[in-house]
Amino acid sequence: MKKILTSLLFSFTVLAIAQDKSGNVNTTMSIPVGYYNSATGTGYVLKTQLFNIINGHNDRGYGGLYTTYLTSDVDNYYEANGTMLDMYTENPTGTECEFVYGGGLQDDGTLGNAECERYNREHLVPQSVFGQNNFPMYSDAHFVVPSDKYVNAQRGDLPFSRVNGAGTAYSNGSKRGSNLNSGYSAGYTGQVFEPINEFKGDIARMLLYFATRYEDQVATWNYTMFNNTSNQVFTTQAINVLLTWHLNDPVSTREISRNDAVYARQNNRNPFIDHPEYAMRIWGSLLNTESFNPLNDISVFPNPSSDVVNISTAAVIDQIEVITINGQVLQQINNPAFENSQYTINNLPKGFYFLKLSSETNSVTKKVLIN
Repeated sequence: MKKILTSLLFSFTVLAIAQDKSGNVNTTMSIPVGYYNSATGTGYVLKTQLFNIINGHNDRGYGGLYTTYLTSDVDNYYEANGTMLDMYTENPTGTECEFVYGGGLQDDGTLGNAECERYNREHLVPQSVFGQNNFPMYSDAHFVVPSDKYVNAQRGDLPFSRVNGAGTAYSNGSKRGSNLNSGYSAGYTGQVFEPINEFKGDIARMLLYFATRYEDQVATWNYTMFNNTSNQVFTTQAINVLLTWHLNDPVSTREISRNDAVYARQNNRNPFIDHPEYAMRIWGSLLNTESFNPLNDISVFPNPSSDVVNISTAAVIDQIEVITINGQVLQQINNPAFENSQYTINNLPKGFYFLKLSSETNSVTKKVLIN
C-alpha cells in the first residue's frame, strides 16, 4: 500500500513524485516539455492558468471510455494479472472480485444486483450534476472510471467523505453511511461514501481535476460537495476532506501511468498528479490544520460492543494501549499489524475502557464500552 504522508509541511514542497506499492519513490512520467510553463501563479489565479492548459481536450465519446480503460485501468500493480482495476472492489492485500475486459461481464442492462456480476462506468462527480448529454465531461476519463456496477449504484450520487463507524461495507472495505461529523470531515450530517485508504488520494485528485477542467461551467451545477462558485468550487467541508486525502495518500505509480494513458487518448493531463503541490497552492489556505493530525482519521467500531472492537485508520500506529477506567493498562500492543487498514481487539471483558493509540508524533484516546 502507499505509505502515509504524516508531515503537512513536507507536503507543501513535494514536487511531482510518487511511491510505488513498496514505498519506493518513482519520478517517471511523460509530462510534455513546457506543458506547465504558464502555471506560475498561486491561489485561484493558478487554477485558472491550469484550466487554460487542460481545457479543450479530445472527446473520445462515452463508448470510447472502454477503449481508454484498456490502457488506463489495468491491474499491473496488485495482482498484476491484467484484470480491470476498480477502486471499489480492488483489495490490495486479499482476495477480490475481478473483471476481465471483453470477458462478457461489461454492463448490458442486466444483473448488477450484487457485486462481481457486471462492470460499468462510474462518474466520480455524478452525471446527474451536469447532465447525461453534456459532453465532454460525460466521457472524460480523468474522472469517469471503470467500476463494479452494483457498488457504483450503491454509491449513487453520494458525496465522498468519512463514514461514521462501520456503515454498510462492500467487499474491499469501501462503505456508505452517515458522515463522521468531526475532525477534518466535520460540517456535514448526511449520507456519504468512503473508499478504502489506498484510493482516497486518487479520488481526491480526480475531483480536483474536475473542479479545474470545468471551471467555466461548474458554478452553475448543484451538488452536495459544491458551493456554486468557479474559484473555490467545493464547500469548505468537502475541500478539507479532499486535501486531507490528497496529503495522506500521495501520488502512486499507478496514477502516473493512468495519467499518461488518458493523456495519450484525450491530450490533456491531471495537473494534481503531475504536480501534487498545486493543490495546496490553490486551496491550502482553506485546510483546517488543527484537525490534520492523522490520528483524527481513526474510527473505532462497533461501540458499544459485546466483544470485538475494530480500529480503522490510514495512519501508522506504533502502539495501542487498552486502559481500564482505573488507569490500569490491560493490554499494550506494540507495532500492531493492521490488515487492510484495520486492527481487531478480541475478548475484552465487560467494562468501560480507554483506547490510547499512538504514532511517532501524535496520540489520541477513544472511549469504548463492552457490555
